[in-house]
Amino acid sequence: MAPITPREQQQIDQANASGRPPVVFMHGLWLLPGSWDNWTAFFEEAGYAAVAPGWPGDPESVEEAKANPDLFARQTLRGTADHYAEVVAKLTKKPALIGHSFGGMLVQNVAGRGIAAATVSISPAPYRGILPLPLSALKVALVALKNPANRKRGVGLTPEEFRYGFGNAISESESRQLYDAYSVPGPGQVLFQAATANLNPGTEAKVDTKNPDRGPMLIVGADQDHTVPWAISNASYKQQSKNPGITEITKFTGSGHSYTIDAGWREVADTALQFIKRFT
Repeated sequence: MAPITPREQQQIDQANASGRPPVVFMHGLWLLPGSWDNWTAFFEEAGYAAVAPGWPGDPESVEEAKANPDLFARQTLRGTADHYAEVVAKLTKKPALIGHSFGGMLVQNVAGRGIAAATVSISPAPYRGILPLPLSALKVALVALKNPANRKRGVGLTPEEFRYGFGNAISESESRQLYDAYSVPGPGQVLFQAATANLNPGTEAKVDTKNPDRGPMLIVGADQDHTVPWAISNASYKQQSKNPGITEITKFTGSGHSYTIDAGWREVADTALQFIKRFT
């Protein structure tokens, strides 16, 4: 298991010392923990203690990430989920979890271990049992899947690929600004793990949706999302709705995959906050 970094330990210590209810943020593919900076400040102002760990091996900056794509080559879903669960275990209060994209899958995985107070899963990447495969999602995934050698590489997006996968519902100029500020390479093997989840009974792309200790969960989707289209978010909701806990879903109209980092982020964050406030 990857060690907790000094930055992560500092956030854990600060959260525990604050006495505030903690919220743990999990980022998705092609982003870093800094993509949550607006959210962490927003939740801190609302009285929560924000913790934004990285995936094991995440570099500290976008510049370092773009210069060293193979830093991401060894990242896996199981290793990342276990790392987040280790962070959660070090918090003195059971946290709320918020994740986006592959982070949306990861929060569901960690919540399924019975260690979350509430969970908000935003445009969650598909896992075993999620059957819809819209063409737009396949087009985004083919950035890595088109070359088997990418399984062992860090794979980045071009500005045009980012525009299609993230920034299709915003202006071209805003999409480019977000690309420059946030986009980094991602582990190709994670996309292979998700793509073969329904063919591999031992896949790491899986979630325990039945644990009665899962806690309340909100699934958030967007109608213009190319990377995780509404059909995938809704399928995730249908899987989770079989859980005895509270399961809800909401749809953002006119939004794409970038809605956690683009100019509309605050509305999405407030939706998450209002849900979490009900249970923490």
